[in-house]
Amino acid sequence: MLFYNISMWLMVFGMRVWALFNGKVAAGVRGRQDIFKRIKDALVPGDRIIWIHCASLGEFEQGRPVIEAIKANHPEYKIFLTFFSPSGYEIRKNYPGADYIFYLPLDTPANAQTFVQLVKPEIAIFVKYEFWLNYLNRLKDSGCRTFIISAIFRKDAVFFKWYGKIFRKALRSFRTLFVQDEQSKELLESIGIDDVIISGDTRFDRVADVKSKAAPVPLVEKFTAGHTSFIAGSTWPPDDELLAALASRHPDVKFVIAPHEIGEERVQKLVALFPAGKAVRYTQIGDDATIAQEVQVLIIDTIGILSSVYAYADMAYIGGGFGVGIHNTLEAAVYGVPVAFGPNHGKFKEALELISDGAATSVTDIAQLDAWADSLLSDAFLLKSTGQKAGEYVSAHTGATRMILHYIFDK
Repeated sequence: MLFYNISMWLMVFGMRVWALFNGKVAAGVRGRQDIFKRIKDALVPGDRIIWIHCASLGEFEQGRPVIEAIKANHPEYKIFLTFFSPSGYEIRKNYPGADYIFYLPLDTPANAQTFVQLVKPEIAIFVKYEFWLNYLNRLKDSGCRTFIISAIFRKDAVFFKWYGKIFRKALRSFRTLFVQDEQSKELLESIGIDDVIISGDTRFDRVADVKSKAAPVPLVEKFTAGHTSFIAGSTWPPDDELLAALASRHPDVKFVIAPHEIGEERVQKLVALFPAGKAVRYTQIGDDATIAQEVQVLIIDTIGILSSVYAYADMAYIGGGFGVGIHNTLEAAVYGVPVAFGPNHGKFKEALELISDGAATSVTDIAQLDAWADSLLSDAFLLKSTGQKAGEYVSAHTGATRMILHYIFDK
C-alpha cells in the first residue's frame, strides 16, 4: 500500500500543477476545494445513504438505471453520487435523481477515512471501473455492503499480474461483483474471487429506457422525410472525412452528423467538408422546412438530442473508432438500425457481438464504408433484416438492473 499511497499523494500534487495549464483539470481541483466542509453542510442527519460512484459521464449513464430504480423502489434511501472526472460532474451536477452530488476526494488514506466517517454509507456501488484501494478498505472496515456493477475484466488487467496482490485484495472488499460476461467471472474465480454474478450490462436497460421516452425532433423528422437517412453520432475529424466522402457518393441520402465536440471551430471545419449549400447547422436552420429539404447534410451543433435523433435513422455510424475507441453503439442499435464504426472497437464487447450477429460492421476506409452502405441501400430486405438483428440484440440483453437490485435488496 505504501507505493500506492505515494502515487496518490503524487496525483494530488500533479493535479494542482497540471491545473495551471489544463482547464478540465482545473475544474476538478476547484471542485474538490473545501469538499468535506461542503459535504458536511449538505448532509441531513439521519439520512440513510447509498453511495454510487461513477468515474465519468459514460459510467454515469451506465449506473443511471440502477440509481433511478433505487429511487423508485427504495425511497427510504438517499443517493450520494460522486464523480472523479469533470466531464461527468460538470454535466450531471444538477441531476435530479441523486440527493447529493460531489466530486470524489482523491484516494489518500486520510480522505477515505474522513469521507466514509462523514457520509456513513450503508451501501456503496461502484460502476464498471475504478478500484480506489483506500476507499474500499475503509468501506470494508465500516461494515458497508459494497458492490461493483457492469464490471468487465480482461486477462491483461493488473489483478491477474504477479505484482497485483494489493489490487486482488481490494476485490475482496466487494460483497458481490456484478460482471458483464462469463470470461470476467472465470478470470475472477482464477484468483479466488467467488462472489461473482453475471448480470450483464446496465447500459442495455438505459438505452431501452431512453428509446421508450424519446421525444420527437421535428426538424430532423422534416429533414429526413421521404429519404433514406444516415445518422452519424459522436464523430471526430477522421470520421467526418469518411462521411463527407460517403455523402458525395450518395447524393440522394440525407446525412445527419452529430460531432462529439461542438465548439465553434470544430463545427465550422465540419461544415467546410461539404460543398457550399449542402450542409446546414441545426441551430441555424430554424423552422425553414424548405432549407431542410434542399440541403443534404444536417449538423447537430447542440447537446442532448442525439439519442432521440437515432430514431430517424435507416443506417447509423458511431464515431471514435479511429481514435481511442468507439462511442456508444447501443444508442443507435436499440432503434433497430444497422451500425458501422471504425477499427478501434476491440475492447467493446457489444461492438464485437453486434458484428458477430451480423448487425454491425467495422470499416477502415471509405471503400469499406461505401461497400457496406451500397449493400444495404441496394437491398431493402437486407437493410431491414440487418436492423432487426441490432434491435433484437439489445432487447435480448436487457434486465441487468432488475437482477442487481434483486440481489442487493432481496437476498
